Amino acid sequence: MTVLALLMALTGDSTNLRQQEPVRTVASVDLDRYLGTWYEVARLPNRFQRSCVGDVTATYAKRPDGRIDVVNRCRTQEGSTIEGVGVARIVDLESSARLKVRFAPAVLSFLPFVWGDYWVIGLADDYSWAAVGSPDRKYLWMLARMPVPDVGRFDAFLAVARDNGFEVGRLTKTIHTIPSIEAGVAPP
Repeated sequence: MTVLALLMALTGDSTNLRQQEPVRTVASVDLDRYLGTWYEVARLPNRFQRSCVGDVTATYAKRPDGRIDVVNRCRTQEGSTIEGVGVARIVDLESSARLKVRFAPAVLSFLPFVWGDYWVIGLADDYSWAAVGSPDRKYLWMLARMPVPDVGRFDAFLAVARDNGFEVGRLTKTIHTIPSIEAGVAPP
């Protein structure tokens, strides 16, 4: 252990130590249970969602070829909806927890850089929330089946993200105009 690592461990700052370890995925994902619509609850800021100010969803549907259709939607500042349509392929067939997602045209599928990592790093037993990130820790999303999950679910997400070395202090919470009845928020 280096002197710097020892000092960080003694002072309680272990984020850098965790960032040196590889990101861990869940043991397995039942894709049939994972399919459907998810609400983005929080994310690390990223360039391709700069225009999204709220109502962010991701919908997954199985294709006949075994891949997954991906439809991402969000609301812009002007009130319009942006939609991104892509496809995901399973990379780790044993666990189904590591996927690659492409939003570029199909003709560019042969280019490795058009495929982004989509790793399921946390998943509730009841599939009520999921933590999705990338192995380089640049991307992180908290997804839930309801627009506003309860505090316990959010805390579980934060713990998984923190344990995987993600900078949870940089997370941006997503605003939804359709509140969650489950979280005790009355509909408008």
